[in-house]
Amino acid sequence: MTAPAWRADPLVWGHGPHTFEVFLEPTCPYSVRTFGKLDALLALAGAENITVKIVLQSQPWHMYSGVIVRCILAASTLPGGKEAAKTVMAAVAAHREAFEFERHARGPNMNATPNDIIARIEQYSGIQVAEAFDISDLDRAVKWHCKYARQNGIHVSPTFMIDGLVAAEVSSGDTVESWAARVQS
Repeated sequence: MTAPAWRADPLVWGHGPHTFEVFLEPTCPYSVRTFGKLDALLALAGAENITVKIVLQSQPWHMYSGVIVRCILAASTLPGGKEAAKTVMAAVAAHREAFEFERHARGPNMNATPNDIIARIEQYSGIQVAEAFDISDLDRAVKWHCKYARQNGIHVSPTFMIDGLVAAEVSSGDTVESWAARVQS
């Protein structure tokens, strides 16, 4: 069997013994808030003490969620890997209105096509994902994120796991300091 010519870089930062996993939908406002705090968490706790993992949690009520998740994973196959993926996530977070529907069902994005969404991602992020988006078996990476979430009983975003256990009491509204304290306790 021939190995694929591509590799989706895992969305993992730090290398510490404690793991803080976040299950995020890229256009969910609460996931965006969580995403915006992850660098600060890593800086506060220290890369030698904590491992931060992002698992993408596509949700059908965010209408272009599947396209955006695939774009992020496509970016992770490019030079820069997880940092390219992080740049795409940051661009989507900074321009949520360009990727989301009003009240999940209306607004100008009703006329957007998947190609429009890809072009917006490229415009806002500076990462050219269109060619990688077309990798024929990129869905393996998409399915891994989906399967991993389901195996852990995750159905919504954001959801948090600390050292392999779902932490239902942790929220996107918590401070970075409280996250760090929970991980290191």
